[in-house]
Amino acid sequence: MLALVRHGETDWNSAGRLQGHTDIPLNELGCRQANDAGAKLATEEWNLLVSSPLRRARETAEIIGKHVGLSISVTLPGLMERDFRDAEGTVLLGMDRPEIDKLLLVSEPEAEVAARSIATLQELVHANPDQRIIVVAHGTLIRVTMGLLRGEAHAHVINGEAIELEPDLLLGFKAEHVAG
Repeated sequence: MLALVRHGETDWNSAGRLQGHTDIPLNELGCRQANDAGAKLATEEWNLLVSSPLRRARETAEIIGKHVGLSISVTLPGLMERDFRDAEGTVLLGMDRPEIDKLLLVSEPEAEVAARSIATLQELVHANPDQRIIVVAHGTLIRVTMGLLRGEAHAHVINGEAIELEPDLLLGFKAEHVAG
């Protein structure tokens, strides 16, 4: 079993800014969200804790780790958020959908985000068979990954939310299903 957890809130999240690869720390609410996620996850046994290398994910993982008795085993670059490139830092609040879509044309394609995420998670599961793994990552990455694996649009992932992923669904997925 994998638990995909979105990092806690940052000041850029609360301002509606695209943060992608920009390395922003958790804010006070984000720390509380990470504590809440850790408390919920602590009701089960976990063997491994991994994270995106970005600070907001690492901080969330460290807080969760205190609840589940684990430290971060590894940070995996394949779990980094979508690279929004020149759009990083843009405030989306008040923009309509066509404006946002045009802005995101310069960003890393969602299909590429999903492909690297799935490849990273498959390698992680292959290297750690029969382990229960907490993976702390990012909203867009989790949303597009789950959408591709399940073959349907996945809802927005809120800060601190944990989504369960069965390894069989992940391991049964073939790379040729990813189309740019």
